[in-house]
Amino acid sequence: MNEERKVAGIYIRVSTEDQVREGFSLGEQEEKLKQLCKYKDYKIYKVYKDAGISAKNMSGRPAFQQMLEDMRAGKINYIVAYKLDRVTRSVRDLEVLISELEEHHCYLVCDRDDVNTSSANGRFFVRMLTVLSQLEIEIVSERTKFGLTGAIKSGHIPRNLSTRLQKRYNKENGN
Repeated sequence: MNEERKVAGIYIRVSTEDQVREGFSLGEQEEKLKQLCKYKDYKIYKVYKDAGISAKNMSGRPAFQQMLEDMRAGKINYIVAYKLDRVTRSVRDLEVLISELEEHHCYLVCDRDDVNTSSANGRFFVRMLTVLSQLEIEIVSERTKFGLTGAIKSGHIPRNLSTRLQKRYNKENGN
């Protein structure tokens, strides 16, 4: 791919929890990123959308995987996202992604986090943001487990947990 051309794949993602907590929709992300691409003079190849999917890992997101395939095929040389946590919250996945971006002469640009992996400082900054994002996920998970344990000890079984336990019991006992 000609390095002079800047061809972007816009990646937007939202999980149901993110949309409730932070209030940004796929449409809002897409609109802002199209404006950013216009400002930076990036030609938009495609908008890749993963709706209702967590960023815990990269493998379970079909649009993200298609975007990586297009990068490998030389169709894009920039991945543009609203925030880094739209792309990944995993330090391990980020390292894999950065290596692959470098191998294919592609760069990650995240609007709200001011991320650009085209420099050593940019790659360092993106790694630090991902470490903080992964920490946030682990803290929320610990709090959730602690809260569930306390609720169960008090005799309050959350409805969705109760339903799952009942299904497992029925399956194990042939009901």
